[in-house]
Formats: sequence, C-alpha cells, structure tokens
Amino acid sequence: MLEVLVRAVLIGVGATILFDLWAQFLNRAFGLPAPNWAMTGRWFGHLAQGRLAHEDIGRSEPVANERALGWVAHYLIGILFAAILLAIWGLDWARNPSLAPALIVGLVTVGCGWFILQPGMGAGIAASKKPNAGQIRAMNIAGHIVFGVGLYCSALLLS
Repeated sequence: MLEVLVRAVLIGVGATILFDLWAQFLNRAFGLPAPNWAMTGRWFGHLAQGRLAHEDIGRSEPVANERALGWVAHYLIGILFAAILLAIWGLDWARNPSLAPALIVGLVTVGCGWFILQPGMGAGIAASKKPNAGQIRAMNIAGHIVFGVGLYCSALLLS
C-alpha cells in the first residue's frame, strides 16, 4: 500500500508539473491565458461551506488564501488521478508503464472539468456559457492529453 501511495504522489505531481509547464508555454508563446488557480481555490473554499454552484465565481465572495488553496487542490487532484490510474491498472503498470492507460486517464479527467468544475464556477457544462467555449474545450483536451503524457513519463522515470 505504501508503494501505491508513494507512486501516486510522485506520478501525480510529475504529471501536474508537466501540465503547468504546458500552460506556461502556451501563455508565453501564444499569449493564451494561464489557469487562474485562485478561482479554483475560491470554488473549493465555497464547496467546503456547502455551496457547489455559482453564477460567476469571479463575483462570488473571496475566500482566505484562495490562490494557495487552488494550487494545493490542483496538485491533490493530480495525485488523485494518478491513484485512480494505479487502482485500475495496478502497480504492474507503474513498474512497466505504457502510454495508453495514461492517455485514457488524461482524457477522462477532462470530464471532471467539463461536468463539475466549469458548471460549478458558472461557466456552464464544458464552458458552454463562455463566448470562447470552443477554444476552452480544445485547451482542456490538449492540457489533459499533456497530463496523460505526464502520467506516463513520470511513471517511466520511476520504473
């Protein structure tokens, strides 16, 4: 069990770092906006108080340390997804990783953003209330493919 936990943490953190590096690359190379983890932290802060949905998270009451809360949540979620990957494919996958399971998990995780986080923050299902919904969706898919590649690469480094 300890090996599963350690590998989930290391693989999840590694994949999330690659996801963040990808976002920084897109921001610097193409001027695309980087994720605002403060708003994610605000959403989680309100979630802890029992509020799931917001009309517009940007207009909701700020919560203490929301930026830090958002970053911590972002990395904990990466670790959780790595743990789910290990729960499904097992330690054998972690010891001898292959790309397909990591990409599957990476792509499936897009659904959490589209069907939980974005509606909860007031953006609608799959950012449907945003004027640039298509761009947001494409960025979500690309970012989560990068996350999946990060799962694979991180596992490969540990194997």
